[in-house]
Amino acid sequence: MPARRFPRSHAPRRVATLSVHTSPLDQPGAGDAGGMNVYIVEASRRLAARGIEVDIFTRATSSDLPPVVGMAPGVTVRHVSAGPFEELGKEELPAQLCAFTAAVLREEAQHEPGYYDVVHSHYWLSGQVGWLARDRWRVPLIHTAHTLAKVKNEALAAGDRPEPRARVIGEEQVVAEADRLIANTAEEARQLVRLYGADPARTLVVPPGVDLDRFSPADRAGARRTIGMPEDALVLLFVGRIQPLKAPDVLLHAAAQLLADAPALRSQLRVHVVGAPSGSGLEAPEQLQKLAGSLGIADVVTFYPPQPPERLADHYRAADVTVVPSHNESFGLVALEAQACGTPVVAAAVGGLRTAVRDGVSGVLVEGHDPRDYAVAVRTVLARRELLAAGARRHAAQFSWDRTADALVDAYTRAAEEMAAAPRPLRPRLVGPPRAIPGIQVAR
Repeated sequence: MPARRFPRSHAPRRVATLSVHTSPLDQPGAGDAGGMNVYIVEASRRLAARGIEVDIFTRATSSDLPPVVGMAPGVTVRHVSAGPFEELGKEELPAQLCAFTAAVLREEAQHEPGYYDVVHSHYWLSGQVGWLARDRWRVPLIHTAHTLAKVKNEALAAGDRPEPRARVIGEEQVVAEADRLIANTAEEARQLVRLYGADPARTLVVPPGVDLDRFSPADRAGARRTIGMPEDALVLLFVGRIQPLKAPDVLLHAAAQLLADAPALRSQLRVHVVGAPSGSGLEAPEQLQKLAGSLGIADVVTFYPPQPPERLADHYRAADVTVVPSHNESFGLVALEAQACGTPVVAAAVGGLRTAVRDGVSGVLVEGHDPRDYAVAVRTVLARRELLAAGARRHAAQFSWDRTADALVDAYTRAAEEMAAAPRPLRPRLVGPPRAIPGIQVAR
């Protein structure tokens, strides 16, 4: 096949974004929808604002979904039929990748050659599709893993299932083939190199952002009235999918510890959990409610379904502390959103949370998952809340989706320049042993 010819500027005009297992139109906080969905939505909107058209391919999960949905000006979501619409678990999706890939290739084939300038895949399933599209279209493959099986398996929560070997192999293949690997943090970049043998020269750190207009400080008393809570309450907030990986149980145990240490707090303490069961959490969807009962704190715990962004911002503003006790996070957008609203964070010192939260400035990072340590951290934040709230706002202001989009455009362009400069058959990239890390690019 002849080499793909890029425009002289090499800047992309149209991007094929692949999100096989979850749609950007889904509500984050339930099922498989989470930070990755937010990332795709916000990055795509910013790319479109820069004059780059974005087509997002995702698997249709209902026969009622229209084939094409205009998500925003310049951003189109294309629903691909691949397997049964409903009752298909993420672990069953590899068997549907052939059907998904065929639909993506057929869409491009309806246009003149060179319709897409770049393929950007999200999560390893999409990377498998992007790998083939890259070779077929002779365009760069940019891949964002969002989570890594080997990293998750190193930090499993009690009772959680390890990621299967098939996923590990699939990730290794995508890492070997991608023209650029987009890591959320320097730590994730190091994990790609150490655990997957990624080429540091093709590994770029591009931090996610936060919508600083939507998530911003506002009247705290007004936010509390909006969600119907007492103005003098002391509120601990958890936002996310209810599953062992996210460790909401740690917050409930920490709340019980706070009440054991200071029983008078019961009249004020409120624990708000915003989210829905997901992943292995679906096997016992009421486990968290039962835990609250067994700990004797059911009267102070309130469960909310996943919230739309505008209402979610009110939950952040109304809280005294947002707690993110995850066993692993590639970044931790919840922590960033909370801080942008002026709410300090207590978070596990794992993965991207070490970047998303500045220890002692915007919140407190906790080593391990001992609820007693989280109770101590919460008391520390409450004692310094005003100072940490100001630090949280300053820290979050360093992250924006515009910065993320600019770095992505630069990554697309440079990958296209490299491919255009070497118009020869694609060389096979074999997964080799992990190598030393001479240096990883960090977007600025």
